[in-house]
Amino acid sequence: MQNIDLSRGDASDVVLHAINTLKRLGLLASSPTVFDEAVESSVKAFQQERGLIVTGTINSSTFQALEEARWKLGDRVLSFNPQNLLRGDDVAALQSRLVEMGFNCGRVDGIFGPRTEMAVKEFQKSVGGKADGSCGPATVMALIRLMQIVSGGTPAALREKADRAVRGPALANKIVVLDPSSDPSDAKIAFDIAQRLEGRLIALGVSVFLTRSAQNHPNDQERIELANKANADLLISIHTDSYKNETAHGVTTYYYGSEAHGVHSVVGERFAALVQREITARTDLLNCRTHAKTWDILRLTKAPAVRLDLGYLTNPGDLARLTDLAFIETIVESIMIAIQRLYLATENDAKTGTLRLSDLRRAGIRKD
Repeated sequence: MQNIDLSRGDASDVVLHAINTLKRLGLLASSPTVFDEAVESSVKAFQQERGLIVTGTINSSTFQALEEARWKLGDRVLSFNPQNLLRGDDVAALQSRLVEMGFNCGRVDGIFGPRTEMAVKEFQKSVGGKADGSCGPATVMALIRLMQIVSGGTPAALREKADRAVRGPALANKIVVLDPSSDPSDAKIAFDIAQRLEGRLIALGVSVFLTRSAQNHPNDQERIELANKANADLLISIHTDSYKNETAHGVTTYYYGSEAHGVHSVVGERFAALVQREITARTDLLNCRTHAKTWDILRLTKAPAVRLDLGYLTNPGDLARLTDLAFIETIVESIMIAIQRLYLATENDAKTGTLRLSDLRRAGIRKD
């Protein structure tokens, strides 16, 4: 992806391209030729709608999201190209329609991959068409004619829940990927938490992969590829936050979800809620709630994935907490219990903040 950083006052062909896209999306009424206040406001509205960080500036992630938003189903022929995967709202619309009719294309992520191609072929076979896996005008028309009126994403949600149920409640044999931040500001804290989690999870029979060591710092794509190759049950990305105003403080958890596409990770959302509740019940960190986002680490990881922002380094109180060993241990235990609760049946669950690691063995969850 090209490196892009556009803000108020900028003027270029890339700015004009972004402005035209914002106009087509109905987010910009005027036709400016420079990045002005109106453009900044419309960019903020777009970022809010797409689950991006709301800055009012256009970085590479926002520009890619604008590019994807340009396409509507039927604008182009959609097909699988391993060297250049098609991305766009048209792909997401296709995936949503296939999912709603019971065809398994995996997560609705707006990326035309091999599972989407297979789902298209299955649909084409079901309507007696040519099963070539490409979605052209004939396939689009067949989708429109046969569209069933069902709740969006329900079959995918059921599959995600069923997969969790099949795995069972025991932590033994689960695969968890821990993704500590590489940002210089919190890399040491995040890696320390990840290592402590790793040790406790391994003791309970979990297979654990860290996306980085103390020295290497892979990019997001390399982290995603590691998690997918590991066939992970869960990915936990560990970070802290910062803000220009030092009064900002608290813990926030993010999971994959897109209001624009009407989809979210059911298991990811549940785990986000569990870990958020456990941390705020066991510590005095402010509850900044859970939020759906479309960041690549959440969207492209096949397993349910969450990102934890464990306090603000720019807040003196949060910083003091994050440098206190007892507090770090409490955070680790909170995450551990949330992981176990994710796989417990409802009738075996316990009140938030009351379950302890020692309870897992007494309950027979871990059998030595």
